[in-house]
Amino acid sequence: MKNTTISDDCAVDIRAVRKAYGAGESAFVALDNATVSVRENEFFTLLGPSGCGKTTLLRMIAGFDYPTSGEILLNGSDITSLPPFQRPVNTVFQNYALFPHMTVAENVAFGLEALGKPRTEVKARVAEMLRLVQLEHLAGRRTNQMSGGQQQRVALARALAPQPKVLLLDEPLSALDYKLRKEMQSELKRLQYETGITFIFVTHDQEEALTMSDRIAVMSAGRILQIGTPREIYNRPADRFVASFIGETNFLTGALHGVANGKAKVTLKSGQSVVVNAASDAPASGDVTFIVRPEHASVVEGSGDLRGIVEKVVYFGTHTHLHLRLSGGEAFTVRQQNGSVSGSAVEAGQAVAVAIAEGAAQVVRA
Repeated sequence: MKNTTISDDCAVDIRAVRKAYGAGESAFVALDNATVSVRENEFFTLLGPSGCGKTTLLRMIAGFDYPTSGEILLNGSDITSLPPFQRPVNTVFQNYALFPHMTVAENVAFGLEALGKPRTEVKARVAEMLRLVQLEHLAGRRTNQMSGGQQQRVALARALAPQPKVLLLDEPLSALDYKLRKEMQSELKRLQYETGITFIFVTHDQEEALTMSDRIAVMSAGRILQIGTPREIYNRPADRFVASFIGETNFLTGALHGVANGKAKVTLKSGQSVVVNAASDAPASGDVTFIVRPEHASVVEGSGDLRGIVEKVVYFGTHTHLHLRLSGGEAFTVRQQNGSVSGSAVEAGQAVAVAIAEGAAQVVRA
C-alpha cells in the first residue's frame, strides 16, 4: 500500500470515485466523481433517496465492490484495490447478519476468533463489548430469541469487537419501529463517542441524519451535492434538491434586483418584496427561486413581508401548521409553536400577514 499526502485528521479520503456498470452509452453510472474526506472520530452520514449511490459508496469503502476509477484512502494508505479482509473496516448491515444458532457471546466472539486472537483476549473483549451495549445479562441467549433492538446491539458489539479504524452502518435502523429507532439513535451516538471510532452511516431518513451526524453528505443521482454540518445543510442548502429533501420548506419565485453584501430584494407576483440572502455567484437580476422554512415565518398583526388567506389549520400537538394561499397565488406554510393550551386563534378563511425572520429567506440554485 502506498502512502499519500493527507490531512492528519482524515480517516477516509474518497478521491474522484466513479462507478459505472456496463460500457458505452448504455452504461449506468452509480457514482459520478464522488469526492469527500471523512475525519477521524467523526459521525459522518451519507444521506439521499434510494438509488442515489450512498450504499454503493459504502460498499467500496468496505471492499465489497471496486471503483471504475478514482482512489479510496484509509489513514493515508491507498486501499482502493484491497479485498475486504485486508481493510481495518467493519460493516453493520441492514439485516444484521447474525448467526441464529449461536449465542450473543459467540456472535460477538466470532470475528475475534477468525483473526486468531488468544482465548483469554477474546473472552475479555466480548465482556467489554457486551458491557458497552448493555447486554451482559443476555450473553448466553441465542440471537433468534431477541428483539430487533437487542439484535442490533449484538451486531454493533460484534462489529466493534476487533477495534476497526472505521465502522460502516448501512441503514441499520430501518427495520425498527419509530420509538425504538429514536432510542437507538441516541445509543449509536453514545457508542461512537465512547469508542472514538469513525462512523460512516448510510440513511435516507433526514431526521436521523440531522440528529446524529457531525457532518452530512447529501447525495442524488450518484453525485454528492453538499457536505456540511446538520445546521449548515438545513439552514443553507446548496440547491433546490437539498432544500426539498432536508425537512419542509416553502419555495417562492420572483424577480431579483441586484446583489450587494450577500443581500438582495426579490419581488413576487403580488408586488410585495422580500429581502433574501444571495450567494456571490447569484445572478444580478432575473427570476430566481428562494426558500423560507415554515418555522422561520410567523403570522403577525398589521403589515408583514407577505399576505395571504389561511386555507387549512393542522394541529400536531407541539405545533400547528397554517397552510396559506398567498396573494400572488403561491402556497405557503407557517409552522406555529403551540405555547398555550387554548391553541391557535387563527382559523381557516382568515386573511393574515406573514413576517419572515431576518436572514431566513435564501436564494437557491434550481
